[in-house]
Amino acid sequence: MSRPCEECIKGSIHNGQPQGKEEMVHGLNTYVIGNRTNPRGIIVIYSDVFGLPLPNNRLIADAYAKSGEFLVYLPDFFEGDPLGLKTADVLIPVNAAKQSTLSKYTGLLAQAPSFVMWMTRHKADHTEKVCTDFLRKLRLATPKSQKIGMVGFCWGGRYAFRAGLERNMIEMGGQKVPLIDAAVGMHPSNLTIPDDVETLVVPVSYGWGLEDVGVKIETKDQVEKAHENARKAGRKVPEMEHRVYKPGRHGFAVRGNPDDPQERKCLEDSERQALDWLRRWL
Repeated sequence: MSRPCEECIKGSIHNGQPQGKEEMVHGLNTYVIGNRTNPRGIIVIYSDVFGLPLPNNRLIADAYAKSGEFLVYLPDFFEGDPLGLKTADVLIPVNAAKQSTLSKYTGLLAQAPSFVMWMTRHKADHTEKVCTDFLRKLRLATPKSQKIGMVGFCWGGRYAFRAGLERNMIEMGGQKVPLIDAAVGMHPSNLTIPDDVETLVVPVSYGWGLEDVGVKIETKDQVEKAHENARKAGRKVPEMEHRVYKPGRHGFAVRGNPDDPQERKCLEDSERQALDWLRRWL
C-alpha cells in the first residue's frame, strides 16, 4: 500500500506513520498491531467506509494498542473495495470551515454515481456475513479466558452492534456464547431500530454527535426507547452507556480537525471512551 498523504494524516490527533502490519487473518486482509503474546483482550475495529486506505483508521488501531494491553485487528471488511478517499474529503473534510457550500455540493454531485454503485456492492446481508464469519472464526480460535471487544465507526457501528445480538451467538463448548463480549459504536449510521439493538446480549457504549447531520441526535432517543421497551417486555438488557459530543459533526471520532479545540476534544474523548469501556469489560 502506498504511503498515506500528508493531508490525510492531518485528520487525526495521532501523527506519523502507522506502525502495524497487514496480514491475512481468518480470511481477510487485516491491519494488526499490539500485544501478540499475552494480551488482556482482543479489539476488532470495524472502520468507516474508507477502510484501511484512510490512515486515520490505522492510527486509531495504533492508539488502542499503545498501552500494550490489547491485540488490535482492523480487518478489511470491505474485501478490497472501500469507498475512495476523494469522497472522504467531500463528505468529511478535515476542516469544514474551509469547505464552501459550492465546493461541497459540486463535490457531492461528482461523487454520487460512484457512491451509489459502491452501495449496491455492499448490501447489509452480505456485509454482515463477512463480519460475522470473521468474528466466528476469531471466537473459535481464541482461548475461552480471553475476551473480544469491537469498536465500530459510522458504517461499522451498526455491524459492531449486530455482532452482539442474540441471533448471532454461536455454540462453543456446549453452550451459546456471543461473538464478542463488549461493543463500542461511534456515530453509528444506517441503524435499523429496534432490530439492530433490541436483542443485544453484550454491554455497549455509544458515542453521538450533537451536530451530526449523518446520524441525527434523535437516534440516541430511539435506541434508548427500544431498550426501555425491551425491559418492559421482560427482557434482560445489558448495561448501556450513551455519551454526546459537541459539536460532534459526523466523523468526529475519526476525522475531526485537531487544530480546532472542540473537535480535538471530541477526538481525544471518544478514544478515551472506547478504551475505558473495553478495559472495563475485557
